[in-house]
Amino acid sequence: MPDDYVSEICLAARGLINSLAQRLDHGAMLFIDYGFGEREFYHPQRSSGTLMCHYRHHAHDDPFFLPGLQDITAHVNFTGIAECGIDAGLELIGYTSQAFFLINCGISGLLQDTSPENLRDYLPISAQLQKLTSPAEMGELFKVIALGKKMANPLCGFDRGDLTRLL
Repeated sequence: MPDDYVSEICLAARGLINSLAQRLDHGAMLFIDYGFGEREFYHPQRSSGTLMCHYRHHAHDDPFFLPGLQDITAHVNFTGIAECGIDAGLELIGYTSQAFFLINCGISGLLQDTSPENLRDYLPISAQLQKLTSPAEMGELFKVIALGKKMANPLCGFDRGDLTRLL
């Protein structure tokens, strides 16, 4: 990294993943949040990090403005999460966008039981699905990673749209 590069690190991630891995005999853990694989996380255009603050629908990057009153957040380094999981004896089951994950799990089926002619019921469900899966909304910004042990059956959600190459 260049000398003037600033970024966030999550020092608790390794402890969290290790703790969960010790307690998991068989099954999977899903982590859903906004973030990137390491190459994108540490891209030169993010030389000031990913930290963002929100107060009353106003976004800014000063964590010391209105302490205790604003939300402070940063993106997840999903490569780091995957590495922690593998180091803890977990298998990387998959990594994909929220859109692919939800579509692969059949979220569009929620609309099958509602007639498009019934606008009062159909439109709110359609709008919610759009927000969750649209690339312009949460669909591409949010990612899903699954780590697990002794999975007897494949986990739905990772059939198409595999992004593990980006970790």
